[in-house]
Amino acid sequence: MNKATTLIIAAVLLLAVAAAVLWYQRRPSEPPPAPPAAAAPEVVPAPTPTEPAIKHPIEPLAQEEAQKPLPPLEQSDPAVRNALVDWLGRQAVLNFLQTDDFVRHVVATVDNLGREHASPRLWPVSPMPGRYGVQQAGEATVVTAGNAERYAAFITFVEQLDTKRGVSLYVRNYPLFQRAYEELGYPKRYFNDRLVEVIDLLIATPVPARPPTLRITEVKGPIPATQPWLRYEFADPELQALPAGQKMLIRMGPENQRRLQGKLAQVRKQLTAAAPAR
Repeated sequence: MNKATTLIIAAVLLLAVAAAVLWYQRRPSEPPPAPPAAAAPEVVPAPTPTEPAIKHPIEPLAQEEAQKPLPPLEQSDPAVRNALVDWLGRQAVLNFLQTDDFVRHVVATVDNLGREHASPRLWPVSPMPGRYGVQQAGEATVVTAGNAERYAAFITFVEQLDTKRGVSLYVRNYPLFQRAYEELGYPKRYFNDRLVEVIDLLIATPVPARPPTLRITEVKGPIPATQPWLRYEFADPELQALPAGQKMLIRMGPENQRRLQGKLAQVRKQLTAAAPAR
């Protein structure tokens, strides 16, 4: 029985119970029956807490498709690194990825992209080269037109990825990602649901009609900032209030943002095909 059928049957049962209660409350009063003999009070068990329903389950691999057993999460780096090199090539892995504790960093970063701050020290990708370029446009500070070029190689790399193969690799190693998510503090949650939720959030990121104005975050203290280009934030409070992942996309420039959102849409399609809703 699929999930939709179960929900329909449950709804019908609830309506039937509600109708019966309503009928009982409205029926004509009858003479009260004789009082029953005293009986011991019924002990009603406490309700069992329910876990959140899984929206996008990962189907287990068929026995003939399953590879050798996965290593424990703590020992997974060599196997994951080899799988990434086999998929992407050694040079691409060296150029763009941070493979130490890769699974945990992927999980933490995905979760943080939907929150206020995503710490760079947990990123599974290498920082982009160069500085965040800004220029003056009248009295306003905006991103330079050439800043988007910093991301060109990375965007091209992402667009050329074999999405289907990447999702297959993710599905095969999914128990490692789920374990890392539970370690992060979500023992009753399902990582793939969070991943799809964050992808949807990124795809929905608005594309600004014009370059956003910037300002330097004020930091009070006696020690001057040695890297002020790392302290720029959006002057528009609505943009600055966006989750970390949406702000990252906007900082890449509108064309890069649209290209990455297009790739994310492909990933989501493959993910939900690999994890059909029940």
